[in-house]
Amino acid sequence: MAYSFVASDTSIAQQARKKLVERYGEVSPEQAEAIVALGGDGFMLRTLHAYRSLGVPVYGMKLGRVGFLMNKHRIDDLPRRIERAHTASLFPLEMQVTDASGHMHEALAFNEVSLLRQSNQAAHLEVKLNEAVKLESLVCDGILVSTPAGSTAYNLSAHGPILPLDANVLALTPISPFRPRRWRGAILPHRTQVTLRVIDPGKRPVSATADFHEVRDVKEVTVRQSEGPAVRLLFDPEHNLEQRILDEQFAQD
Repeated sequence: MAYSFVASDTSIAQQARKKLVERYGEVSPEQAEAIVALGGDGFMLRTLHAYRSLGVPVYGMKLGRVGFLMNKHRIDDLPRRIERAHTASLFPLEMQVTDASGHMHEALAFNEVSLLRQSNQAAHLEVKLNEAVKLESLVCDGILVSTPAGSTAYNLSAHGPILPLDANVLALTPISPFRPRRWRGAILPHRTQVTLRVIDPGKRPVSATADFHEVRDVKEVTVRQSEGPAVRLLFDPEHNLEQRILDEQFAQD
């Protein structure tokens, strides 16, 4: 099997990459049957963005601080591990943004699209689902739309629900909501289009972020699940992504 090895900039990840290349050889990502990513979840997200168009499955090894999307790091027996691996298909979110100058921006997110206030002023947001207004004014620090794979990340920290990987739903989760006081978010069908309009963006500026791509001073943000091809993540069968999402709901720390 032909592999391409990519690693974060840390010395431990670079050293691990060197050892794996010496053991198994290497081809370019375009020629690979699997891309092996060495680092943490942040580096995995960058890898998925960088090589999404190739359609090559990605197998991660944890060599960073957070490794929810990664397998355990081990140099030995890589071909057998990849052969036995379970596949998780991830569909990213598409973010379309109109900023205060009227410019359009587009980006993809495998975890979440989040809006956050940029100043000491709380954000005032209009929330529409499939063009129907559901909240005329949400007063908050922000709001996010999360995929199932991203539901255990920022979404969980904002007290959003953990979503099963195959549930075909998205989480819409407010961040420190002030009004309406009792609204704590919603679980949406995965084909829902979410439109978030910033009320009074000059006085109450808001930024929008898709994974690590940020746009500041936004006026309106539209989020929908991509209808393009999924990316494929490979996980060791004893610790696959579906099991991790299940286990996270019973975490004690």
